[in-house]
Parts: sequence; C-alpha cells; structure tokens
Amino acid sequence: MNDSIVIENNTKAHKKSYLLAKIIGITLGLLLIAGLSIGGVFLYNKLESNKVTIKSIKKAWSQNDYSLVYQQAKYFLEKNPYNNTALTYYAYASFYLAQAQTDTQQAQSYLDECINNLRIALYDASDSLKPQLYYVLGKSYFYKNTITTYYYSDLAVKYLLMAKENGYEADDIAEYLGLSYAALGKTMESISAFTEALLVRESDTLLLAIAEQYYNAKELSAAEQYLFRIIRNSQNEELILKSLYLLGSIYIDQEKYDQAMEEFNKVLTKNENSADAHYGIGVIYEKEGNIVKARAEWRTALRLQVNHPLALQKINNY
Repeated sequence: MNDSIVIENNTKAHKKSYLLAKIIGITLGLLLIAGLSIGGVFLYNKLESNKVTIKSIKKAWSQNDYSLVYQQAKYFLEKNPYNNTALTYYAYASFYLAQAQTDTQQAQSYLDECINNLRIALYDASDSLKPQLYYVLGKSYFYKNTITTYYYSDLAVKYLLMAKENGYEADDIAEYLGLSYAALGKTMESISAFTEALLVRESDTLLLAIAEQYYNAKELSAAEQYLFRIIRNSQNEELILKSLYLLGSIYIDQEKYDQAMEEFNKVLTKNENSADAHYGIGVIYEKEGNIVKARAEWRTALRLQVNHPLALQKINNY
C-alpha cells in the first residue's frame, strides 16, 4: 500500500514539473518573439534614418570602397531603377570588383552587371558622359573576352573606337584596341594600334605584341627588329624566351636552319623544359628530312606539355 502511494506521488510530481517547464518555455518563447519584433523595428528605423543617397554613394566612391559603392547603388536602384548616376556608379564598381576577382565565374557575373547597367545608363546619359561610358563598356567587353569561351573582341573594338571618336582620352585605349584587333585576326589594324600605344608608353610586352603581328603578316624583317630590342634590353626572362622562340621560327621560315637551332638552344639553356623549343627543333629536323629525330623532339614536347597543339598536329601527320 505504501509503495503505491510513493509511485502516485512521484507521478504527480513529474506532471507538475512538466507543466512548469512547459509554461516557462512558452513564456520565454513569447519574450523572444517580442524581442525579435522590437529588434526588427529598431533595425528598420536605423536603416530608414541612414538612407542610401547619391551623396553617400559618391562618398564611398571617393574612398575607393567599391564594395560599398556596389551595395549602396544596388540598394538605391531597387527604388530608383533608372537613375543614371546610380547606374553609372553601380557599373563602375562592378567593373573594379570584377578585376579584383580570382574566381572567373564571379568575375564574369560582375562584368555582366557592369555591361547591363552601362547599356541602360547610356539611354539617358549626357553627351559629355557618353564617351567615358563607351570606354568602360569597351574595356568590360575586352576583359569578358579573356575569361569566357565566347568572343567579345568585336564589341570591345566597337565601344573603344566610339570612346576615342567622341573625344575620350586614355593612355590604354590604343593597347586595348591592338589586343582586340589581334584577337579578331586583323593584323594590320593591330599593328597600327600597338604602334600608337608605343608613343604613349613603351614596354617589352608591347614590343613583343607588335613583333608577333608583323610575323603573322609575314613581314619578318620588321618582326626581327622588335625582337632584337627585347632580347637586348628586357629584364623579363619570360618575354626574352618568347622572343628567342619567335626569332627561331622566323629563321625557319627564312630557311636559316642553323640560326634557328641556335635560338632554340638558347631557350633550352635558360629553360630545359621548354616544349616550344623542342617543337621548333623538331620542325628543323623535319625540314632537313630527318623525320625520326623530328618525331623524337615532338614526343619530348608532348611529354613536357601534353596538350601542345602544334606538336600534336605534327605527330598525327606522321
């Protein structure tokens, strides 16, 4: 009899504890909901009291805070979707954020935002602003061309020329035009643009770009002169190696096989793992009729660079 009383009392005690815990839980839940509601109102009021304005966007821009410009302009455009100033700052911030990206997919996303907003901004832009918008749009298409499998060089040329023709001045327009023309296979236009770029700022990269275009145009003597300048004066080992290789290729075209071999051996002295140099030596052996040695060099090139396109083509042909 006493045991049954103890069990009954314990059961009642558990029920009381459960009910008390449930009441406490419900109370805390209501307090939490109330707190969140109050906090939400506070955050909303705070946001309203610090509204994003064109002035605040410009301030962030003056501080080179492109991430903040991007966020503020995007927020501002939610309520003012066709505000030209906000569109322009949003596009410019997207461009700079794209350039800072190491993730090509994210960079492409930023560039798409930049391009879309620039094209909208152009509808209502002042005549004085349009040349600058064309310039940034042309550069955006240029960079988009470098990170996608599609081709945008024609659009890069279009808008860079529009910027230039409408009086916009920037030191890099000619260089971007040269690179874009080269991508389109417009050799002489590329040479002209690169030569113009040299008048603004000479660099070994530009000299090599011009040499490559002269080589494509089969103006071998002109190409040689630019390559000699790089090989003699450059401090950039990679550009020197590319120049030596191209010079060797020129000598092959001129049937100066001993001189070509000398240039390729110079490359191998500096970089024994140069697939290009082994490919070039293979071409020399091919021209001399020694296909066994030629194939050995091309196999070496493929061992060093499994996807070397020219070496693959040669091996498949023999």
